[in-house]
Amino acid sequence: MKIKKTIGTTLLLSAMVQAGETYDPGPLTSVIPEDPFAAAIRPITNPTLFDLAVPRTQLHAIYINHQFPDQISSTGGAVPLGGDLNLYALQLEYALNERTSIVATKDGYIDFNPGQTLTDAEGFANLGAGIKRALIYRPESGYVLSGIATVELPTGDSEVFQGNGDGAINLNLAGLKMYDRLQLAHNLNVHVPFDDSQALTGAISLHASYEVKPWFIPLIELNWYRTFSEGDGTSAFDDQGGTLVPSVVNFEGGDFFNLGTANADDNADIVILGLGFRSKINESANVGFAYEFPLTDSEANLMDERFTVDFVYQF
Repeated sequence: MKIKKTIGTTLLLSAMVQAGETYDPGPLTSVIPEDPFAAAIRPITNPTLFDLAVPRTQLHAIYINHQFPDQISSTGGAVPLGGDLNLYALQLEYALNERTSIVATKDGYIDFNPGQTLTDAEGFANLGAGIKRALIYRPESGYVLSGIATVELPTGDSEVFQGNGDGAINLNLAGLKMYDRLQLAHNLNVHVPFDDSQALTGAISLHASYEVKPWFIPLIELNWYRTFSEGDGTSAFDDQGGTLVPSVVNFEGGDFFNLGTANADDNADIVILGLGFRSKINESANVGFAYEFPLTDSEANLMDERFTVDFVYQF
């Protein structure tokens, strides 16, 4: 029977060729490999500067409870502070294609509650947005390297140490490498102000995570902030002691604040360690938690400890 079918098919093709017709077997098909970046998770700490290198369309809701040290160092000695702040923010990203996306990286509402010296206040953060572009995109090896450029506008409220100067541009180089369940990521940042009201700063961020289960992905993150050039924010915060903070404090504000302090070179380096995990609700949504604390002098820094809870929805 198989021989007869083979002979029949051969005779049919022969007849089509003799009649001047062309045989079209249809397009060749191949199996599309699984997206190696589908399992990649977003970093949790340093949220305004440390972004995932892969362009995506997603929503990122953030809540941060940031505890201040009981006292902070200054040119005149220790100054009592204490208290905390609460930050509520929403980041957005829209992918134009697999290599390019528009990002809104900074916004939010700040509830500022210092224990001493400064004044309780509430207000909005600066707005920041820009573009992400994958410079190297190699899904076959699970590697991507992206450049991210965002402009931060001085739209925030001075009562919560925002809105100083003419704004700034943030330039980032973000990398991601996937090894099955292991994820490694890094980010190099430089914060370039448009005037001298803010400091010229940089940051290096590192991330490592391992997917034990989709609902338990432990992670460790390290953020190293560096002041390259001091600012002059002495006229920026009239509602918080005027020149007191920028002229007396001898360190910079880390990821979310740029105070333009005149003596930041005294403590140019701030290193923060973060420990946490992510849990995948489904293929589109996940939640994260991180706890952070400084490895450098805790008084030469605005952070005693920080708790972050976030929610990521990809669509």
